[in-house]
Amino acid sequence: MPKQKYYVVWKGRKPGVFSTWQECSAQVTGFNGAEYKSFENREAAEAAYQSEYEEYKGIRVPTIGPAMLEIIGKPIEDSYCVDASCIGYPGPMEYKCVHTTTQREIFHQGPFENGTNNIGEFLAIVHALALFKKRALDDPIYSDSETALTWVKNKKCKTKLPQDDKNAPIFELITRAEDWLSKNEFTNKLLKWDTNAWGEIPADYGRK
Repeated sequence: MPKQKYYVVWKGRKPGVFSTWQECSAQVTGFNGAEYKSFENREAAEAAYQSEYEEYKGIRVPTIGPAMLEIIGKPIEDSYCVDASCIGYPGPMEYKCVHTTTQREIFHQGPFENGTNNIGEFLAIVHALALFKKRALDDPIYSDSETALTWVKNKKCKTKLPQDDKNAPIFELITRAEDWLSKNEFTNKLLKWDTNAWGEIPADYGRK
């Protein structure tokens, strides 16, 4: 049984503390500039709600000991992270890219109807690659999706998601992304974000 989580909405349709993702989602999905985060217990959530979002948005809790963390090392500071969110399968899907250290948002797309998380991760990586090539940036890009990284490496989004009228825009983006990969080379390193060592990726939507 999934562990109970609590959600703080600092900025949304109705700010507050919510005990289910469904309640939180109703306040933040599609709300421009929404500020929210999940917490392990109500006490932590209530305390966070009395503080500012800026104090919490960068918190990522590692799950391994300090000795192993020292061996693994830290993420590259001058890098970027992508992440996607999908509510349900399929469901509303969106993705974004942020600077790893400052968490400054570089781009955000969606939500799109009837998508999947892996598709969002794939599109986010290719979007970042295309954008950074235009800007002559060769900084590393992190993703926590092994599947999406493999799809990008193979230049093919191997989703099994059926296409329908609602998700047609997603499949148009997939076609464009695959076409870009087939015609372009890039120098950015694509790296797997180590969630166990570093906690949630900085671009995380906080919906887990």
